[in-house]
Amino acid sequence: MKYHRVLVEAIVYALQQIFIENRQADKVIEYVLKSNKKWGSRDRAFIAENTYEIVRWWRLLKFVTQLSGITVTEPDQFWQLFAAWRVLQGDKLPDWQEFGHINAKQISARLQEAQQIRKIKESVPDWLDTLGEQELGNHWNAELQAMNKQAPVVLRANTLKTTVTDLRKKLHEIGIETDTLAQVNEALVLQKRANVFATEAFKGGLFEVQDAGSQLIAPLLDVQPGMRVIDACAGAGGKTLHLATLMQNKGRIIALDVEDYKLQELQRRARRNGIGNVETKLIETKTIKRLRESADRLLLDVPCSGLGVLRRNPDAKWKLKPEFLETIRKTQSEIITNYSKMLKHGGKMVYATCSILPSESETQVQAFLAQNPEYTLLKELRTSPAQDGFDGFYMALIERR
Repeated sequence: MKYHRVLVEAIVYALQQIFIENRQADKVIEYVLKSNKKWGSRDRAFIAENTYEIVRWWRLLKFVTQLSGITVTEPDQFWQLFAAWRVLQGDKLPDWQEFGHINAKQISARLQEAQQIRKIKESVPDWLDTLGEQELGNHWNAELQAMNKQAPVVLRANTLKTTVTDLRKKLHEIGIETDTLAQVNEALVLQKRANVFATEAFKGGLFEVQDAGSQLIAPLLDVQPGMRVIDACAGAGGKTLHLATLMQNKGRIIALDVEDYKLQELQRRARRNGIGNVETKLIETKTIKRLRESADRLLLDVPCSGLGVLRRNPDAKWKLKPEFLETIRKTQSEIITNYSKMLKHGGKMVYATCSILPSESETQVQAFLAQNPEYTLLKELRTSPAQDGFDGFYMALIERR
């Protein structure tokens, strides 16, 4: 494999930004890829994929390079980690000064040693490995392995503007091949990664990028055209937009969030999708009280650890702290307790997380139901990288009697 120094330098820079400056990996890679317009699609893919994979396997790579226990800050250490990753892929390194001290045999020997220690082999922090085993038992092994694989790119066809069949044809015409999913009606999975955001189909609002597991949440809410629906933790609105299409752009969706910039992004996406039944509101002190018992349907896609989407955000496992999990569980409990009051009697709500941990999901729902007998659990669903290849989502459909 031929190496270009400028591309490796870009990867080293990206890693420094992620691990020293503590910036989000996706934002860093987006910035780096925009920094040189001369790079072609292969160059961009090389930078993005290698950066993500080194982040994903960070602990393992530190182990095989004997940097375990060291906070990596020096440029030569980042070059060393890049070299180790490429050695593990079977590459012969170029004769560069930065690679002069790399011992491929030693790296391979250390890899064999790592196979005996799960937290190093699967590259996770000690505390997370312990917690995962406590909550999931033997299933934790399978989830760890699945979460260390690259996630597929999944699209959701915007049925207000197109059909799955027509979208698939349109993408085929520009060389993007896709597969359908039997379990998810509006989903298309890319056979090979491609920059779908540059396509006219995306710019025209014919689809959104949304994991298959995430696409199961809005249909579970059982919305109908003309209903009044509240998406209480809307964020940038992926599920809000899906709800709007299921409602055929009729009725009213109130999208709430505590971050105004996310709601502005939602409004922009709604315009691109041709959606006009979404109203955004910033959550303020009296917002929830004013909306009391006003919703036919309520979506609570609550803040969580994000452990179900580590395939897409591998840097999260190095930045997550046990204290954050304790805090977020309290937040989840407060949200389902307080926000559920916005639901009408006879209405339905969905509580959802992108976590594989029961303590953020099933346990929260059971605790809420035990304290609020007028609410009844109708249905629960789980998706996971190990079981169905989707991201790890939990969703519970609850009715207020």
